[in-house]
Amino acid sequence: MLGLLPSWADGPGRCRRSGVGCCRRHGRPSRRRPMCARGSRLSSVRSGDAGSPSRAAGRGVGTTSRAAADVLLLDATGRDHPRRAGFALHLGATLDLPTVGVTHRPLLATGDWPSDEPGATSPLTIGGQQVAAWIRSRQGTRPLVVHPGWRVGVDAAVEVVRASLAGHRTPEPLRIARQAARRARAAGVPTGTISGARW
Repeated sequence: MLGLLPSWADGPGRCRRSGVGCCRRHGRPSRRRPMCARGSRLSSVRSGDAGSPSRAAGRGVGTTSRAAADVLLLDATGRDHPRRAGFALHLGATLDLPTVGVTHRPLLATGDWPSDEPGATSPLTIGGQQVAAWIRSRQGTRPLVVHPGWRVGVDAAVEVVRASLAGHRTPEPLRIARQAARRARAAGVPTGTISGARW
């Protein structure tokens, strides 16, 4: 799952528009085809569109989503990886867009959970170097792991995730992406398609 965090929002932590993406991999929606969420409507960006990530990646430049977003949020790791280069880092470098990964568990890093207060953080380290952070999004729930990706530090990544929580456990753009993926699965969208169109 991935989501685009716009540079403007409806009040603190509430995104007015965000991009979400999903594709099918192993029968489950994942990351690939971006969609724009405007209110409650979702509209997909076709892979041949001038601003699509696949086209932009081939040119080595950013996408139209760059105009609408300052940061790309996705379900992936950054430096918490055996080679210190997870998917959040790779996608950001390919799209030349700052990225922040959010996962439920660290991949290799270790560290104590933060206190049970919303917004509390604690470091996750590998070999004494901080590569990610725990963040408690809601009291009484398991904390999330925030992974800085391309051109984003740990502190900035934590602030981006804090700003996008909107009262839920997961950041709003990722929550919207997961809801879209569930609807696609429930509608029986065949593997490798979105909205019935093969890509």
